[in-house]
Amino acid sequence: MNVAAIDIGTNSTNLLVVDGAGNRLHREIGLTRLGQGVNERRALAPEAIERTVAQLAHYGDVIRSLDVATVRAVATSASRDASNREDFFDQAEAMIGVRPTLISGEDEGRLAYRGVASDRPADELRLIVDIGGGSTEFMLGDAELRGVTSIDVGSARVTEMFLHGDPPRAEELSNAIGTVQDMLEDVERALPGIAARPTVIGIAGTITTITAVEIGLPQYDPDRVHGAVLTRAAVEEVFRTLATESLAARVHNPGLPRERADVIVGGCCVLVGVLRSWSIDQMIISDRGLLEGVCAELLETNG
Repeated sequence: MNVAAIDIGTNSTNLLVVDGAGNRLHREIGLTRLGQGVNERRALAPEAIERTVAQLAHYGDVIRSLDVATVRAVATSASRDASNREDFFDQAEAMIGVRPTLISGEDEGRLAYRGVASDRPADELRLIVDIGGGSTEFMLGDAELRGVTSIDVGSARVTEMFLHGDPPRAEELSNAIGTVQDMLEDVERALPGIAARPTVIGIAGTITTITAVEIGLPQYDPDRVHGAVLTRAAVEEVFRTLATESLAARVHNPGLPRERADVIVGGCCVLVGVLRSWSIDQMIISDRGLLEGVCAELLETNG
């Protein structure tokens, strides 16, 4: 029995199809930028809805071609913030046959934790950092998830709030990182186990893209990204490079998709803020996350 998960995020709309044993049949990333301007307007822009619905129409075709029995679509930060999300959900349902489910940052973290933990040592104390377009989730646990919390900063939101120069001015970058660091005080209170120095695992598009840029991948290769070790020194170097380039120059960096080039510096600000605040020297990169967690729950429910 094949099942499919769709993640409708702020920057990207992604699809994963697995078989009854959890083996990956198809995975696809679509950079649709649903959250364009949503932080300011608190509504989804018509052109952003149009892009995302077109991607979902394509996913509907893929799902039908792979004889998928069950589909679940989850919508995250951009939809949480949007007053017109139900209008968008109407259009999405027409394309994929199911209505997206709006999930909280906590549910997003829980599902991502399950997806990542599937190939990690059961007794490992781990902190998972998931930088999205509109929010960042932090999950702490070992064999069981101990806690999850979310803050409203991500690559697109930080870019729209702070980074207006091309390239961004030094004070813009400083203000962005400082805001992230201030918010981390709430994370420390919610997840006091961070003080135990857990293994840090980074997931999702911002972090995997920074990793791809550090490696210099001409094309994204999940096998080279998954399990890679990203040091703080390497993150700082990628940040310095990307933040001091104009957008026109930045797009030529190997490993950086053109569609992410305008928000990647905002994502770097979030990651740099996390690594500096908690003196994290390195993190392990995982190509797994929310989609794998949703698929695992579907298989468990329908098994």
